[in-house]
Parts: sequence; C-alpha cells; structure tokens
Amino acid sequence: MTEAAELPPAPEQAREVFGERFADAVRYAELLADAGVRRGLIGPREVPRLWERHLLNCAVLSEVVPEGVTVCDVGSGAGLPGIPLALVRPDLKITLLEPLLRRTNFLTEVVELLDLDHVTVMRGRAEEVLGKFQPVHVVTARAVAPLDRLATWGVPLLRPYGEMLLLKGDTAEEEVKGAKAALSKLGAVKTSVLHVGEGVVDPLSTVVRVEVGESPGGVRFAAKRAKAARPSRAGRGRRR
Repeated sequence: MTEAAELPPAPEQAREVFGERFADAVRYAELLADAGVRRGLIGPREVPRLWERHLLNCAVLSEVVPEGVTVCDVGSGAGLPGIPLALVRPDLKITLLEPLLRRTNFLTEVVELLDLDHVTVMRGRAEEVLGKFQPVHVVTARAVAPLDRLATWGVPLLRPYGEMLLLKGDTAEEEVKGAKAALSKLGAVKTSVLHVGEGVVDPLSTVVRVEVGESPGGVRFAAKRAKAARPSRAGRGRRR
C-alpha cells in the first residue's frame, strides 16, 4: 500500500478564508490526509496539494452561493465541496448526498467531530431521493460526472428558480456547449461559466452555473416535486 505524503502546513490564505473555523479546516485536512487516504476516499498523491487543490478550491465556491439558502452537495464523496463550504458559511443548510456507505460513514464522523450542526448526511443517489426530501435552492458538485449527465441528477432536486453550482476544470466551456440541448430539456434558462477565488487560489476555481426556471427537471418531475413540498398528514396532525 502506498503511504500518503506528509500534509503541508496550511497556507496563509486558509486563515483568511476559514476565519474562526480555521482550526476545524486544519482538522479536516488532517482527516483527509490520514483516514481519507487509508479508507480510499482520496488518493495519496493528493495530500501535498490538499489545501490549494481541494479545500481552498472548494471553499471559494462560497463567493457565488446566495445567503441563507438550502444546498445539496451531490456525490459528496469525502465532503468536497460540501464540508469546506459549510466551514465558511454557517448561514447555509447543507445536505451531503452520497450513495456509498463507507463515504457516508466518514462524512458523518467529520460532521460530528467538527460540530457542523447545519449539515446533514444522506445516503443515496440523486435519482433515488427525488420526492423524499425538500427541493433545495442550490445543488453543488465537484468531479462527479460530465455536465449533461450531472444535470439529469441535480436539476430535478432544485426548487423553482434554483441553480446548480458545479466546480469544473479547463473543459467547462466545451461541456456547456455540448450540454446545451440537454440542459434546455431539463428546464435550464441560463448557463454561465464563472471564475472565483481571486487572491486565494491560482489558477482560479471554475464554476459552471446552471439556472433553472419554474419547472426544474422538466414537466415529468413536477409531480414528484409537488409531493415533496406537501407536508404529510402526520405532520399536519402534529402541528394542530
């Protein structure tokens, strides 16, 4: 088994970005470099660049997330970008959605250790949970799948007029062009490529923003969204 390289000290930018949660960010980085590698959640070669390529790259996504919204991090994996986003944005209510048990176990441990009471871990695939939890304002994801496929999973989880904020690489512009027709069918009304993290990360983090209209996912998902939005009879009874 390949041994993980030593985790480098946190760069000065990390102190500025994470602020009062800087110590928690360090603890999370240490967990990724240790248990994350041992449990196969992150490659050992990623350890030397954990701060720049992973934690900070994800944390700067907060620049384009609106205040006080609900967020679902699809295919959260080791918690990227969900955990760094949660550390810098306590105003958000975040669900980390991940299908694999060993990953959800790790995520649950991290959430409890760092006392992230505004974060919930949910096991499942995006297509499986549709209708089982309230649609969200924002869906995030990183390195999960090509844009057109990712949109079929994420867009239906959105509330009307919500948005997907997806961390992508150098091929973002090409992906947007190739997925134009698929996005339109899913109810997307505007797609743009943003660059965030000025003064924090180099190169800047690339974000694909997919904004939807009143019918996220198209007509065939409307009934499931409506069902998810209605309170259960048992819930109505408890409120009387």
